[in-house]
Amino acid sequence: MDTPFVYDRYVTGKNFVGRKTECNILGNLLEAGEQVVIYEPPKSGKMSVVQQTLYNMRSAGKQFAVAWVNLFNVRTLEDFLVKYGTAVIKPIFSTPAEYADVVEKYLEGTHFVFDQERFASADEVVSLNWGVDADDVAAMLRLPARIAADRNVPCIVIIEEFQNLMRSDDYEKTFALMEEYFKEKSQNADRSVSFIMCGSLVNAMKYIFEEKKFFYRQFEHLPLEMVDDREVIDHIIRGFRATGKVIERDLVIGACRLFRANMWYLNHFVSICDSMSRGYLNEGILMEALKTIVSVHEPRFISMVNDLTDHQISLMRAVVDGVVRFSASDVIEKYRLNSSANVRRVKDALKKKEIITFNEKDEPVILDPLFEYWITKKYFGIA
Repeated sequence: MDTPFVYDRYVTGKNFVGRKTECNILGNLLEAGEQVVIYEPPKSGKMSVVQQTLYNMRSAGKQFAVAWVNLFNVRTLEDFLVKYGTAVIKPIFSTPAEYADVVEKYLEGTHFVFDQERFASADEVVSLNWGVDADDVAAMLRLPARIAADRNVPCIVIIEEFQNLMRSDDYEKTFALMEEYFKEKSQNADRSVSFIMCGSLVNAMKYIFEEKKFFYRQFEHLPLEMVDDREVIDHIIRGFRATGKVIERDLVIGACRLFRANMWYLNHFVSICDSMSRGYLNEGILMEALKTIVSVHEPRFISMVNDLTDHQISLMRAVVDGVVRFSASDVIEKYRLNSSANVRRVKDALKKKEIITFNEKDEPVILDPLFEYWITKKYFGIA
């Protein structure tokens, strides 16, 4: 029997919980040919929202092609363009002969080629025979729209870990070229292609889209609200009931609060609970399951704190203690933060390490809910 608590892959259909509003908004934006940006911490459900939205659109009879581009291991502009071109072409065409024809037809006059050896060894439909120039970038960005127009099938381009483009040299020039393309797309009222840019390094994505204001007014930001507690609680109780088990509602509420309704952590946690019980789940079982899931992630958490300086640890202690104004003289003295200038440097360092972010009220938020529990209870020893 399939587990009701899925955490090891993206989920759709009956396994997808909550966020109907986000899915509806995203679906409407995609059908309108808009650009969307989503940035949330790792394992917060970004790609499940995207997958569920595509699932809903297909269920409604919509026809479209999807190009998935994952930049998790991309460090150069050349790598990005090769991945992008391959992701756009492969879902629509199927044979090496077609790949060669597509590259020749749509990327004429560029440095892109179809290389049979590269295709055989690296599964790359697009390769480069020279260095990349601005015309190459422009031609590649236009590729989905040209194919969509010829085949009369809309295309949705999904770029995961978009912030990794900042690893490449002259990324600002790349962003400027992309901005030119999106400006052209808007002026032509081109609805044949939609883009979703996703990122799990929240502060890096905020830097791109909020601080530096790249792609200003070219993308709609879709924030993911916390999944409603009632939906999460019902999902968990219903899941246990399906496996012949019973759990008190108050215990589920406590788990929701601990994990901030993060469905990945929650499904992982309750699947451990499920494996530990044959009937009634009491508080003792949940505490054992919590120890287990903490032990799974503890090496990662230890590595995170080992990478912090003394001042960064001190500021983390202040965050855990509920401090929100770190430059106050009494806070600087209590936590030995030296000066307000040093506080700014420490905050920036913790943001760069993607450990904390700051909300619209400039209040600190620890990005990983289980890390927040671990550093509070186990590292700082706060009861």
